[in-house]
Order: sequence, then C-alpha cells, then structure tokens
Amino acid sequence: MNDTTAALKESVGRYGVWAGGLRVDGPHDHGARTEAAAEAERLGFGALWLGGNTSAADATPLIEATSRLVVATSIQSVWEHEASATAAGFAELEVAHPGRFVLGLGVSHGPAVKGYSRPYSKMAGYLDELDRAGMPAHRRLLAALGPKMLELSRDRAAGAIPYLVTPEHTAKAREILGAGPLLAPEFKVVLDDDPSRARATARAYLAMYLQLPNYTQNFLRLGFTDADVADGGSDRLIDAVFAWGDEGTIRRRIDEFHAAGADHVALQVVQDGGPDAPLPRDGWRRLASLLA
Repeated sequence: MNDTTAALKESVGRYGVWAGGLRVDGPHDHGARTEAAAEAERLGFGALWLGGNTSAADATPLIEATSRLVVATSIQSVWEHEASATAAGFAELEVAHPGRFVLGLGVSHGPAVKGYSRPYSKMAGYLDELDRAGMPAHRRLLAALGPKMLELSRDRAAGAIPYLVTPEHTAKAREILGAGPLLAPEFKVVLDDDPSRARATARAYLAMYLQLPNYTQNFLRLGFTDADVADGGSDRLIDAVFAWGDEGTIRRRIDEFHAAGADHVALQVVQDGGPDAPLPRDGWRRLASLLA
C-alpha cells in the first residue's frame, strides 16, 4: 500500500454516512445540508458520501461547513460530466481544502443514459482523460461491482465503492483488489426491529434498484436467483442487503463487512418518505452510538 492510499484510508476511517439528500439541487436547503454535514463530523464519521449524480459543486459547501470530514461523490456519472470540468473542479477544491474531496465515479445504468454502451471502455477512456488533465489516481474511486471494473479500480484508482452489496461481494472484491486499495462498500440500514415493518420499508426502497440490470446481474453472480429479484425482492434478498433489527444485530451486520475485507463502510439510513424525507440525522446519531 502506498503512502497516499494509506492516508486516504486513515482520513475516512472505518465508518461514513451515505445520503442522497445532500445535493445542491436536492430537496433540502443550504442550512439543512451544511448543519447535517457538521453533525456527521461531530458524531465521529470520517466521510460523507453524496448519493446520486453529484460533483465537486455539491461537495464544496459541505466541506466549507466542516473541518476534517472527507466528502465524496457516490457517484458522479461519467456520461454526464466532462472529464476536463471534473478535473478542474477537483483542482479548485484541492487548492482550497487539501485532501478533503474524493471523486467517486460510476458508469450509471443503461435505462438512465441515452446511448449507453460499452461502459467499461467509457470508464477507461474517462480515466485516461483525467490522467491527461492531471487529476491524481489516488484521489478517485470507482463504483465497481463486476470483476473487470474492480480490476480497473485496483489499477487506475485508489479503490472501489461498491453499492448495494453483501459481505460476500466484499470478500470477492478484496480478493481482486488485493490488500492495498481502499474498499468502501455502501450498506443500507433500517433502524426498526419489527420484521414486517422493516422489510416493508426496505422493499419499497429497493424497488427502483431491481429495475436496473447492473444490480440484478450482480445479485445473480452472488448466488441469488431470479425469484429473489422478482416481485420486490425476496425476504432472503432483503435481509442480505439491508441491516434491520435490534442494535446488536445491526452492529453485527456492519461488522461482517469489515470481517470480509472492507476498510470502511458507508452507512445509508433508509426510512419511509422517499427523497423528500428529512435528512436522517437521528438515525446517524443512533448509528454513532452503537458503533462507539
């Protein structure tokens, strides 16, 4: 492991929070977003992962509102942002706030992108452009699920940020990445110990993702069946990709990712209410308490 990757691992720590409501064009105003970022830092989380197609512009006010928190995109779509502008946005933030921004990149999904084709080649070409623009490889991460993209994360980036995965995927990813690169899977948490209610919350949230082949194909690679990914997802699938239950159970599920080889886990609190729901700051407090 080189010194720059080691420094990144140290700066993000073992736990971060993933939130989809922190975009500049999201449902919450500037004050709500910056106050949430400041609280995440006070609670001891090392990184804040910005859900959706986000960029340095979304990270800037959150970095300015905090003193040490790493803010990362999770993810910025390579189809929707020019590499030259991406490199310039990184450079500007790096001058103002060295080491505080990490670029998470992804190839998005066929149903969401007009003209979607050859996603691996698109990502490799985008990384070539970033290299030419001077954007350092050790400050970018790839949203990698399959083996080829994980290999690219190992060879052309600081590591991988797989989304909607299991500890079994983390173990396979670590085997491909080797010991050095950062491996920071996202993991969804429903803070509810009622089985029916927790699974209903999880299933409602998962429905959109089950329309996206990248995720369903990854589930099949992990040993789930067509029946598991049909009709909103089986209980088996729900229980694998969400943590729910009492605090001890949730802590054990999070620990499984570290045991499988994760350096960091990006925790997403899932609640009812959809994208317009309040930022889950109470959930972050509960997570911080059980992880202490």
